[in-house]
Amino acid sequence: MYVGLAAIDLHIEYSRSLKEKRQVLRKVMDQIKNRFPFSVAEVDAQNLWQRAVIGISMVSSSPDMIEEHFSRVEDFIENLHICNILEIKKEIFTW
Repeated sequence: MYVGLAAIDLHIEYSRSLKEKRQVLRKVMDQIKNRFPFSVAEVDAQNLWQRAVIGISMVSSSPDMIEEHFSRVEDFIENLHICNILEIKKEIFTW
């Protein structure tokens, strides 16, 4: 069994308040949950207006499957055009 974890650092350029940030972030996280087999949560920068870090995790029998889904979610976020990816940290562990 393999466990994949990723932290995605996002810049939400047009956010002018925490309320606006949370609306954008909720939309991004809900769409990820609906399209991909990930658990998703905001894990850092909760009090910053234009920054957010979301954590995603997945369990699979194949590390290649996890890596493929990580790539797909990265492309998906970029194609939403409502936030920019600043950095992605990924780890895949063997259990």
